[in-house]
Amino acid sequence: MTRVLVPLPVVLPLLAAALNVLLVRRQSLQRVVSVLALGGVLATAVLLLREADRSGATVVQLGGWAAPAGISLVADRLSTLLLAVSSGVLLAVLLYAVGQGITDGRRTTPAVFHPCYLVLSAGIAMAFLTGDLFNLFVAFEVMLVASYVLITLDGNGPQVRAGMTYVVTSLVASVLFVTAVGLVYAATGTVNLADAAVRLQDVPEGVRLALGLTLLVVFGIKAAVFPLFSWLPDSYPTAPSPVTAVFAGLLTKVGVYAILRTQTLLFPGSPVLSRVLLVLAVLTMVVGILGALVQDDLKRLLSFTIVSHIGYMLLGLGLASTAGLAGAVLYTVHHIVVQTTLFLVAGLVERRSGTGSLRRSGGMQQVAPVLAVLYLLPALSLAGIPPLSGFVAKLPLLQAGLADGGALALTAVAAAVLTSLLTLYAVGLLWSEVFWGPVADVVPDADRTDSVVVGTARTPRLMLVAAAAAVVAGLAIPVLAGPLYALSERAAEDLVARDAYVSAVLGDGR
Repeated sequence: MTRVLVPLPVVLPLLAAALNVLLVRRQSLQRVVSVLALGGVLATAVLLLREADRSGATVVQLGGWAAPAGISLVADRLSTLLLAVSSGVLLAVLLYAVGQGITDGRRTTPAVFHPCYLVLSAGIAMAFLTGDLFNLFVAFEVMLVASYVLITLDGNGPQVRAGMTYVVTSLVASVLFVTAVGLVYAATGTVNLADAAVRLQDVPEGVRLALGLTLLVVFGIKAAVFPLFSWLPDSYPTAPSPVTAVFAGLLTKVGVYAILRTQTLLFPGSPVLSRVLLVLAVLTMVVGILGALVQDDLKRLLSFTIVSHIGYMLLGLGLASTAGLAGAVLYTVHHIVVQTTLFLVAGLVERRSGTGSLRRSGGMQQVAPVLAVLYLLPALSLAGIPPLSGFVAKLPLLQAGLADGGALALTAVAAAVLTSLLTLYAVGLLWSEVFWGPVADVVPDADRTDSVVVGTARTPRLMLVAAAAAVVAGLAIPVLAGPLYALSERAAEDLVARDAYVSAVLGDGR
Protein backbone atom coordinates (compact mmCIF):
# COMPACT_ATOMS: atom_id res chain seq x y z
CA MET A 1 0.00 0.00 0.00
CA THR A 2 2.82 2.41 0.90
CA ARG A 3 4.40 1.96 -2.53
CA VAL A 4 1.24 3.32 -4.11
CA LEU A 5 1.56 6.50 -2.04
CA VAL A 6 5.16 7.34 -3.03
CA PRO A 7 4.44 8.84 -6.49
CA LEU A 8 1.31 10.71 -5.31
CA PRO A 9 3.07 13.91 -4.12
CA VAL A 10 4.25 14.36 -7.71
CA VAL A 11 1.23 12.99 -9.57
CA LEU A 12 -1.54 14.74 -7.59
CA PRO A 13 -0.33 18.33 -8.22
CA LEU A 14 0.32 17.59 -11.90
CA LEU A 15 -3.18 16.18 -12.40
CA ALA A 16 -4.68 19.11 -10.50
CA ALA A 17 -2.64 21.55 -12.61
CA ALA A 18 -4.01 19.99 -15.79
CA LEU A 19 -7.56 20.21 -14.42
CA ASN A 20 -7.03 23.85 -13.46
CA VAL A 21 -5.99 24.66 -17.00
CA LEU A 22 -9.41 23.44 -18.11
CA LEU A 23 -11.04 25.53 -15.35
CA VAL A 24 -9.31 28.71 -16.49
CA ARG A 25 -12.57 30.70 -16.38
CA ARG A 26 -13.74 29.22 -13.05
CA GLN A 27 -11.37 30.59 -10.42
CA SER A 28 -13.52 29.46 -7.52
CA LEU A 29 -13.22 25.87 -8.73
CA GLN A 30 -9.51 26.33 -9.34
CA ARG A 31 -9.09 27.27 -5.68
CA VAL A 32 -10.98 24.20 -4.53
CA VAL A 33 -8.96 21.88 -6.76
CA SER A 34 -5.65 23.39 -5.63
CA VAL A 35 -6.49 23.21 -1.93
CA LEU A 36 -7.72 19.61 -2.21
CA ALA A 37 -4.64 18.56 -4.17
CA LEU A 38 -2.15 20.08 -1.73
CA GLY A 39 -4.18 18.79 1.20
CA GLY A 40 -3.87 15.33 -0.32
CA VAL A 41 -0.13 15.81 -0.77
CA LEU A 42 0.24 16.84 2.87
CA ALA A 43 -1.71 13.80 4.10
CA THR A 44 0.33 11.51 1.84
CA ALA A 45 3.61 13.02 3.02
CA VAL A 46 2.67 12.50 6.67
CA LEU A 47 1.78 8.85 6.01
CA LEU A 48 5.06 8.33 4.13
CA LEU A 49 7.03 9.93 6.96
CA ARG A 50 5.32 7.68 9.50
CA GLU A 51 6.13 4.59 7.44
CA ALA A 52 9.73 5.65 6.75
CA ASP A 53 10.38 6.23 10.43
CA ARG A 54 8.88 2.87 11.37
CA SER A 55 10.13 0.61 8.60
CA GLY A 56 12.86 2.41 6.71
CA ALA A 57 12.94 3.67 3.15
CA THR A 58 10.19 2.77 0.69
CA VAL A 59 11.41 2.48 -2.90
CA VAL A 60 9.30 2.47 -6.05
CA GLN A 61 10.82 1.49 -9.41
CA LEU A 62 8.70 3.29 -11.98
CA GLY A 63 7.61 1.30 -15.00
CA GLY A 64 8.75 -1.93 -13.39
CA TRP A 65 12.35 -1.35 -14.44
CA ALA A 66 14.72 -2.40 -11.68
CA ALA A 67 17.44 -0.03 -10.52
CA PRO A 68 19.80 1.21 -11.77
CA ALA A 69 18.23 0.99 -15.23
CA GLY A 70 14.87 2.50 -14.25
CA ILE A 71 13.66 5.56 -12.39
CA SER A 72 13.70 5.14 -8.62
CA LEU A 73 11.61 7.09 -6.14
CA VAL A 74 12.91 6.84 -2.58
CA ALA A 75 10.90 7.87 0.47
CA ASP A 76 13.27 7.76 3.45
CA ARG A 77 13.26 9.73 6.69
CA LEU A 78 15.02 12.81 5.32
CA SER A 79 13.03 13.14 2.11
CA THR A 80 9.64 12.51 3.74
CA LEU A 81 10.33 14.85 6.66
CA LEU A 82 11.18 17.72 4.33
CA LEU A 83 8.31 16.76 2.03
CA ALA A 84 5.82 16.89 4.90
CA VAL A 85 7.05 20.27 6.14
CA SER A 86 7.15 21.67 2.60
CA SER A 87 3.63 20.42 1.86
CA GLY A 88 2.29 22.18 4.94
CA VAL A 89 4.01 25.40 3.91
CA LEU A 90 2.72 25.13 0.33
CA LEU A 91 -0.83 24.71 1.60
CA ALA A 92 -0.57 27.66 4.01
CA VAL A 93 0.82 29.94 1.31
CA LEU A 94 -1.89 28.82 -1.11
CA LEU A 95 -4.58 29.79 1.40
CA TYR A 96 -2.84 33.15 1.87
CA ALA A 97 -2.84 33.66 -1.92
CA VAL A 98 -6.50 32.67 -2.16
CA GLY A 99 -7.37 35.18 0.56
CA GLN A 100 -5.45 37.89 -1.25
CA GLY A 101 -7.13 37.08 -4.56
CA ILE A 102 -10.64 37.03 -3.11
CA THR A 103 -10.11 40.39 -1.45
CA ASP A 104 -8.34 42.25 -4.23
CA GLY A 105 -10.00 40.74 -7.29
CA ARG A 106 -8.54 38.57 -10.00
CA ARG A 107 -5.48 40.68 -10.66
CA THR A 108 -3.51 39.02 -7.89
CA THR A 109 -4.42 35.47 -8.87
CA PRO A 110 -4.55 35.29 -12.65
CA ALA A 111 -5.73 32.01 -14.13
CA VAL A 112 -2.15 30.84 -14.65
CA PHE A 113 -1.30 31.09 -10.94
CA HIS A 114 -2.92 27.86 -9.77
CA PRO A 115 -1.53 25.56 -12.50
CA CYS A 116 1.97 27.00 -12.10
CA TYR A 117 1.83 26.82 -8.31
CA LEU A 118 0.84 23.16 -8.51
CA VAL A 119 3.59 22.41 -11.04
CA LEU A 120 6.07 24.06 -8.67
CA SER A 121 4.76 21.83 -5.87
CA ALA A 122 5.23 18.75 -8.06
CA GLY A 123 8.80 19.79 -8.86
CA ILE A 124 9.64 20.24 -5.18
CA ALA A 125 8.21 16.80 -4.35
CA MET A 126 10.08 15.22 -7.25
CA ALA A 127 13.36 16.74 -6.04
CA PHE A 128 12.88 15.26 -2.57
CA LEU A 129 11.82 11.81 -3.76
CA THR A 130 13.93 11.10 -6.82
CA GLY A 131 16.69 8.53 -6.58
CA ASP A 132 18.83 9.53 -9.54
CA LEU A 133 20.76 12.59 -10.63
CA PHE A 134 19.14 13.07 -14.01
CA ASN A 135 15.63 13.19 -12.60
CA LEU A 136 16.88 15.57 -9.93
CA PHE A 137 17.93 17.77 -12.85
CA VAL A 138 14.43 17.36 -14.34
CA ALA A 139 12.88 18.34 -11.01
CA PHE A 140 14.92 21.54 -10.90
CA GLU A 141 13.87 22.37 -14.45
CA VAL A 142 10.21 21.81 -13.58
CA MET A 143 10.60 24.21 -10.67
CA LEU A 144 12.41 26.72 -12.90
CA VAL A 145 9.66 26.81 -15.52
CA ALA A 146 6.93 27.28 -12.93
CA SER A 147 8.88 29.75 -10.80
CA TYR A 148 9.68 32.03 -13.72
CA VAL A 149 5.97 32.43 -14.46
CA LEU A 150 5.21 33.02 -10.78
CA ILE A 151 8.01 35.52 -10.23
CA THR A 152 6.78 37.62 -13.18
CA LEU A 153 3.10 37.10 -12.42
CA ASP A 154 2.05 40.74 -12.83
CA GLY A 155 4.20 41.25 -15.93
CA ASN A 156 5.53 44.69 -14.97
CA GLY A 157 9.04 45.97 -15.70
CA PRO A 158 10.74 45.37 -12.33
CA GLN A 159 9.36 41.83 -12.15
CA VAL A 160 10.50 40.98 -15.67
CA ARG A 161 13.99 42.38 -15.01
CA ALA A 162 14.25 40.43 -11.75
CA GLY A 163 12.84 37.36 -13.48
CA MET A 164 15.52 37.57 -16.15
CA THR A 165 18.22 37.67 -13.47
CA TYR A 166 16.63 34.64 -11.83
CA VAL A 167 16.27 32.70 -15.08
CA VAL A 168 19.75 33.46 -16.43
CA THR A 169 21.33 32.41 -13.14
CA SER A 170 19.20 29.27 -13.03
CA LEU A 171 20.04 28.38 -16.63
CA VAL A 172 23.76 28.72 -15.93
CA ALA A 173 23.28 26.38 -12.97
CA SER A 174 21.31 24.01 -15.21
CA VAL A 175 24.10 23.89 -17.79
CA LEU A 176 26.59 23.11 -15.03
CA PHE A 177 24.21 20.53 -13.58
CA VAL A 178 23.69 18.60 -16.80
CA THR A 179 27.46 18.75 -17.35
CA ALA A 180 28.01 17.31 -13.87
CA VAL A 181 25.48 14.56 -14.58
CA GLY A 182 27.40 13.69 -17.75
CA LEU A 183 30.70 13.62 -15.87
CA VAL A 184 29.27 11.36 -13.17
CA TYR A 185 27.93 9.04 -15.87
CA ALA A 186 31.29 9.05 -17.66
CA ALA A 187 33.08 8.14 -14.43
CA THR A 188 30.63 5.52 -13.15
CA GLY A 189 28.36 4.45 -16.02
CA THR A 190 25.23 5.33 -14.02
CA VAL A 191 23.16 8.28 -12.80
CA ASN A 192 21.30 6.32 -10.13
CA LEU A 193 22.42 7.77 -6.80
CA ALA A 194 22.66 4.46 -4.97
CA ASP A 195 24.53 2.77 -7.83
CA ALA A 196 26.85 5.76 -8.24
CA ALA A 197 27.62 5.64 -4.51
CA VAL A 198 28.91 2.10 -4.95
CA ARG A 199 30.82 2.70 -8.17
CA LEU A 200 32.48 5.93 -7.06
CA GLN A 201 34.47 3.92 -4.54
CA ASP A 202 36.54 2.61 -7.46
CA VAL A 203 37.05 6.06 -9.01
CA PRO A 204 40.38 7.87 -8.31
CA GLU A 205 40.26 10.28 -5.39
CA GLY A 206 41.04 13.31 -7.55
CA VAL A 207 38.13 12.56 -9.88
CA ARG A 208 35.77 12.10 -6.93
CA LEU A 209 36.87 15.43 -5.49
CA ALA A 210 36.34 17.21 -8.81
CA LEU A 211 32.85 15.72 -9.15
CA GLY A 212 31.99 16.64 -5.56
CA LEU A 213 33.11 20.24 -6.03
CA THR A 214 31.20 20.53 -9.32
CA LEU A 215 27.96 19.36 -7.74
CA LEU A 216 28.60 21.64 -4.77
CA VAL A 217 28.83 24.64 -7.11
CA VAL A 218 25.64 23.60 -8.92
CA PHE A 219 23.59 23.17 -5.77
CA GLY A 220 25.35 26.12 -4.13
CA ILE A 221 23.79 28.37 -6.77
CA LYS A 222 20.37 26.86 -6.08
CA ALA A 223 20.84 27.24 -2.30
CA ALA A 224 22.28 30.81 -2.57
CA VAL A 225 25.59 29.92 -0.93
CA PHE A 226 28.37 32.53 -0.83
CA PRO A 227 29.58 33.79 -3.32
CA LEU A 228 26.73 32.51 -5.54
CA PHE A 229 23.85 34.30 -3.81
CA SER A 230 23.55 37.74 -5.43
CA TRP A 231 20.62 36.67 -7.61
CA LEU A 232 18.36 35.99 -4.62
CA PRO A 233 17.93 39.47 -3.03
CA ASP A 234 17.57 40.93 -6.52
CA SER A 235 14.82 38.49 -7.54
CA TYR A 236 12.63 37.57 -4.58
CA PRO A 237 11.44 41.01 -3.33
CA THR A 238 9.81 41.94 -6.65
CA ALA A 239 7.43 38.97 -6.78
CA PRO A 240 3.89 38.99 -5.31
CA SER A 241 3.91 38.30 -1.58
CA PRO A 242 2.65 34.68 -1.69
CA VAL A 243 5.23 33.80 -4.35
CA THR A 244 8.04 35.46 -2.41
CA ALA A 245 7.00 33.56 0.72
CA VAL A 246 7.05 30.13 -0.90
CA PHE A 247 10.32 30.89 -2.70
CA ALA A 248 11.90 32.10 0.56
CA GLY A 249 10.84 29.05 2.49
CA LEU A 250 11.39 26.27 -0.01
CA LEU A 251 13.48 26.83 -3.12
CA THR A 252 16.83 27.37 -1.43
CA LYS A 253 16.08 24.45 0.90
CA VAL A 254 15.67 22.14 -2.08
CA GLY A 255 19.22 23.14 -2.98
CA VAL A 256 20.34 22.43 0.58
CA TYR A 257 18.64 19.03 0.44
CA ALA A 258 20.50 18.23 -2.80
CA ILE A 259 23.81 19.14 -1.13
CA LEU A 260 22.97 16.99 1.90
CA ARG A 261 21.97 14.03 -0.23
CA THR A 262 24.82 14.05 -2.73
CA GLN A 263 27.65 14.95 -0.37
CA THR A 264 26.76 12.26 2.19
CA LEU A 265 25.80 9.56 -0.30
CA LEU A 266 28.33 10.04 -3.10
CA PHE A 267 31.30 11.67 -1.37
CA PRO A 268 31.29 10.61 2.29
CA GLY A 269 34.23 11.30 4.53
CA SER A 270 36.07 13.69 2.19
CA PRO A 271 38.18 15.99 4.43
CA VAL A 272 38.66 18.50 1.60
CA LEU A 273 34.93 18.84 0.95
CA SER A 274 34.24 19.13 4.69
CA ARG A 275 36.73 21.98 5.02
CA VAL A 276 35.29 23.70 1.95
CA LEU A 277 31.78 23.41 3.42
CA LEU A 278 32.87 24.90 6.73
CA VAL A 279 34.58 27.83 5.01
CA LEU A 280 31.50 28.43 2.88
CA ALA A 281 29.33 28.22 5.99
CA VAL A 282 31.32 30.96 7.73
CA LEU A 283 31.35 33.26 4.69
CA THR A 284 27.67 32.68 3.91
CA MET A 285 26.57 33.43 7.47
CA VAL A 286 28.65 36.57 7.93
CA VAL A 287 28.38 38.14 4.47
CA GLY A 288 24.65 37.45 4.28
CA ILE A 289 23.81 39.07 7.59
CA LEU A 290 26.07 42.07 6.90
CA GLY A 291 24.13 42.55 3.67
CA ALA A 292 20.88 42.54 5.65
CA LEU A 293 22.07 45.31 7.97
CA VAL A 294 22.39 47.89 5.19
CA GLN A 295 18.99 47.35 3.56
CA ASP A 296 16.12 49.82 3.66
CA ASP A 297 13.58 47.56 1.95
CA LEU A 298 11.65 45.11 4.13
CA LYS A 299 11.77 42.15 1.76
CA ARG A 300 15.39 42.74 0.70
CA LEU A 301 16.44 42.71 4.34
CA LEU A 302 14.63 39.42 4.89
CA SER A 303 16.08 38.05 1.63
CA PHE A 304 19.61 38.57 2.94
CA THR A 305 18.69 36.71 6.12
CA ILE A 306 17.74 33.75 3.92
CA VAL A 307 21.27 33.75 2.52
CA SER A 308 22.88 34.15 5.91
CA HIS A 309 21.05 31.30 7.58
CA ILE A 310 21.81 28.83 4.80
CA GLY A 311 25.24 28.89 6.40
CA TYR A 312 23.93 27.12 9.50
CA MET A 313 22.88 24.13 7.39
CA LEU A 314 26.28 24.05 5.69
CA LEU A 315 27.89 24.14 9.12
CA GLY A 316 26.12 20.94 10.16
CA LEU A 317 27.04 19.21 6.91
CA GLY A 318 30.66 20.38 7.05
CA LEU A 319 31.11 18.87 10.52
CA ALA A 320 30.47 15.47 8.90
CA SER A 321 29.15 13.94 12.13
CA THR A 322 25.80 12.48 13.05
CA ALA A 323 25.20 15.30 15.53
CA GLY A 324 26.10 17.93 12.94
CA LEU A 325 23.86 16.41 10.29
CA ALA A 326 20.98 16.09 12.77
CA GLY A 327 21.37 19.76 13.59
CA ALA A 328 21.39 20.64 9.89
CA VAL A 329 18.19 18.67 9.28
CA LEU A 330 16.41 20.26 12.24
CA TYR A 331 17.59 23.72 11.24
CA THR A 332 16.28 23.17 7.72
CA VAL A 333 12.84 22.34 9.12
CA HIS A 334 12.91 25.43 11.34
CA HIS A 335 14.09 27.71 8.54
CA ILE A 336 11.43 26.55 6.08
CA VAL A 337 8.66 27.43 8.52
CA VAL A 338 10.06 30.63 10.03
CA GLN A 339 11.31 32.23 6.82
CA THR A 340 8.01 31.56 5.06
CA THR A 341 6.16 33.08 8.02
CA LEU A 342 8.25 36.25 7.97
CA PHE A 343 7.53 36.83 4.29
CA LEU A 344 3.81 36.20 4.76
CA VAL A 345 3.75 38.77 7.54
CA ALA A 346 5.90 41.15 5.45
CA GLY A 347 3.25 40.99 2.73
CA LEU A 348 0.57 41.97 5.24
CA VAL A 349 2.73 44.78 6.61
CA GLU A 350 3.33 46.20 3.14
CA ARG A 351 -0.36 45.94 2.45
CA ARG A 352 -1.20 48.07 5.49
CA SER A 353 1.66 50.57 5.20
CA GLY A 354 1.65 50.96 1.42
CA THR A 355 5.44 50.72 1.22
CA GLY A 356 8.32 48.33 1.71
CA SER A 357 10.69 51.10 2.79
CA LEU A 358 11.74 50.95 6.42
CA ARG A 359 12.33 54.71 6.61
CA ARG A 360 8.85 55.55 5.35
CA SER A 361 7.09 53.10 7.67
CA GLY A 362 6.26 53.44 11.31
CA GLY A 363 3.71 52.95 14.05
CA MET A 364 2.40 49.61 12.81
CA GLN A 365 2.01 48.32 16.37
CA GLN A 366 -0.63 51.01 16.89
CA VAL A 367 -2.68 50.38 13.75
CA ALA A 368 -2.12 46.62 13.46
CA PRO A 369 -1.07 45.10 16.82
CA VAL A 370 -1.86 41.58 15.61
CA LEU A 371 0.66 41.97 12.79
CA ALA A 372 3.21 43.19 15.32
CA VAL A 373 2.84 39.96 17.30
CA LEU A 374 2.87 37.82 14.16
CA TYR A 375 6.15 39.45 13.10
CA LEU A 376 7.84 39.49 16.49
CA LEU A 377 7.57 35.76 17.23
CA PRO A 378 9.22 34.40 14.05
CA ALA A 379 11.71 37.30 14.04
CA LEU A 380 12.94 36.41 17.52
CA SER A 381 12.97 32.76 16.50
CA LEU A 382 15.17 33.54 13.50
CA ALA A 383 17.58 35.31 15.84
CA GLY A 384 17.73 32.24 18.08
CA ILE A 385 16.13 33.66 21.20
CA PRO A 386 15.21 30.86 23.67
CA PRO A 387 12.94 29.00 23.91
CA LEU A 388 11.82 29.54 20.30
CA SER A 389 12.57 27.22 17.39
CA GLY A 390 15.68 29.08 16.23
CA PHE A 391 17.35 28.44 19.59
CA VAL A 392 16.25 24.80 19.59
CA ALA A 393 17.65 24.32 16.08
CA LYS A 394 20.93 26.21 16.61
CA LEU A 395 21.88 24.60 19.90
CA PRO A 396 22.66 21.13 18.44
CA LEU A 397 24.77 22.74 15.71
CA LEU A 398 26.81 24.71 18.23
CA GLN A 399 27.23 21.65 20.44
CA ALA A 400 28.37 19.56 17.47
CA GLY A 401 30.89 22.23 16.46
CA LEU A 402 32.30 22.45 19.98
CA ALA A 403 32.49 18.66 20.17
CA ASP A 404 34.49 18.62 16.93
CA GLY A 405 37.09 20.91 18.51
CA GLY A 406 38.93 21.70 15.28
CA ALA A 407 40.07 25.26 14.57
CA LEU A 408 37.80 25.59 11.54
CA ALA A 409 34.82 24.11 13.39
CA LEU A 410 35.33 26.50 16.31
CA THR A 411 35.63 29.42 13.91
CA ALA A 412 32.33 28.37 12.36
CA VAL A 413 30.72 28.19 15.81
CA ALA A 414 31.95 31.71 16.58
CA ALA A 415 30.57 32.91 13.23
CA ALA A 416 27.23 31.26 14.04
CA VAL A 417 27.01 33.07 17.39
CA LEU A 418 28.00 36.38 15.78
CA THR A 419 25.41 35.87 13.04
CA SER A 420 22.71 35.25 15.65
CA LEU A 421 23.57 38.51 17.41
CA LEU A 422 23.60 40.44 14.13
CA THR A 423 20.32 38.81 13.11
CA LEU A 424 18.79 40.01 16.37
CA TYR A 425 20.06 43.51 15.55
CA ALA A 426 18.66 43.31 12.00
CA VAL A 427 15.18 42.15 13.01
CA GLY A 428 15.24 44.65 15.88
CA LEU A 429 16.10 47.42 13.45
CA LEU A 430 13.18 46.38 11.28
CA TRP A 431 10.93 46.35 14.34
CA SER A 432 11.99 49.81 15.45
CA GLU A 433 11.50 51.32 11.99
CA VAL A 434 8.25 49.61 10.99
CA PHE A 435 6.38 48.99 14.23
CA TRP A 436 7.57 51.66 16.69
CA GLY A 437 7.37 55.40 16.36
CA PRO A 438 4.57 57.61 15.04
CA VAL A 439 2.15 56.27 12.47
CA ALA A 440 3.47 57.07 9.00
CA ASP A 441 1.32 58.60 6.29
CA VAL A 442 0.23 56.06 3.69
CA VAL A 443 2.12 56.89 0.50
CA PRO A 444 2.21 53.81 -1.74
CA ASP A 445 5.48 53.15 -3.57
CA ALA A 446 5.38 54.50 -7.11
CA ASP A 447 7.36 51.51 -8.38
CA ARG A 448 5.49 48.94 -6.33
CA THR A 449 5.46 45.56 -8.06
CA ASP A 450 2.95 43.61 -5.99
CA SER A 451 -0.51 44.35 -7.37
CA VAL A 452 -2.46 44.36 -4.12
CA VAL A 453 -4.58 46.98 -2.47
CA VAL A 454 -2.13 48.95 -0.32
CA GLY A 455 -2.63 51.35 2.53
CA THR A 456 -5.92 49.76 3.49
CA ALA A 457 -7.12 49.42 7.07
CA ARG A 458 -8.60 46.04 6.29
CA THR A 459 -6.54 42.86 6.62
CA PRO A 460 -8.16 39.93 4.79
CA ARG A 461 -9.16 37.26 7.27
CA LEU A 462 -7.92 34.27 5.27
CA MET A 463 -4.51 35.89 4.73
CA LEU A 464 -4.29 36.61 8.45
CA VAL A 465 -5.34 33.06 9.37
CA ALA A 466 -2.75 31.55 7.01
CA ALA A 467 0.03 33.72 8.46
CA ALA A 468 -1.12 32.94 12.01
CA ALA A 469 -1.13 29.21 11.23
CA ALA A 470 2.48 29.49 10.04
CA VAL A 471 3.39 31.27 13.28
CA VAL A 472 1.72 28.50 15.30
CA ALA A 473 3.65 25.89 13.30
CA GLY A 474 6.87 27.67 14.22
CA LEU A 475 5.85 27.68 17.89
CA ALA A 476 5.12 23.95 17.68
CA ILE A 477 8.75 23.18 16.83
CA PRO A 478 10.16 23.93 20.33
CA VAL A 479 7.14 22.22 21.91
CA LEU A 480 7.94 19.08 19.90
CA ALA A 481 11.69 19.61 20.08
CA GLY A 482 12.43 16.21 21.63
CA PRO A 483 10.62 14.04 19.07
CA LEU A 484 11.70 16.31 16.19
CA TYR A 485 15.37 16.16 17.13
CA ALA A 486 15.15 12.41 17.63
CA LEU A 487 13.66 12.08 14.14
CA SER A 488 16.34 14.38 12.74
CA GLU A 489 18.99 12.27 14.44
CA ARG A 490 17.60 9.08 12.90
CA ALA A 491 17.58 10.80 9.50
CA ALA A 492 21.20 11.83 10.07
CA GLU A 493 22.12 8.26 11.00
CA ASP A 494 20.61 7.15 7.69
CA LEU A 495 22.82 9.66 5.88
CA VAL A 496 25.95 8.47 7.66
CA ALA A 497 25.14 4.74 7.30
CA ARG A 498 24.42 4.97 3.59
CA ASP A 499 24.39 1.18 3.07
CA ALA A 500 20.72 1.07 4.11
CA TYR A 501 19.81 3.52 1.33
CA VAL A 502 21.90 1.64 -1.23
CA SER A 503 20.40 -1.73 -0.26
CA ALA A 504 16.86 -0.37 -0.35
CA VAL A 505 17.31 0.91 -3.90
CA LEU A 506 19.51 -1.80 -5.42
CA GLY A 507 18.44 -4.77 -3.30
CA ASP A 508 20.56 -6.95 -1.06
CA GLY A 509 22.15 -8.63 -4.06
CA ARG A 510 24.05 -5.54 -5.19
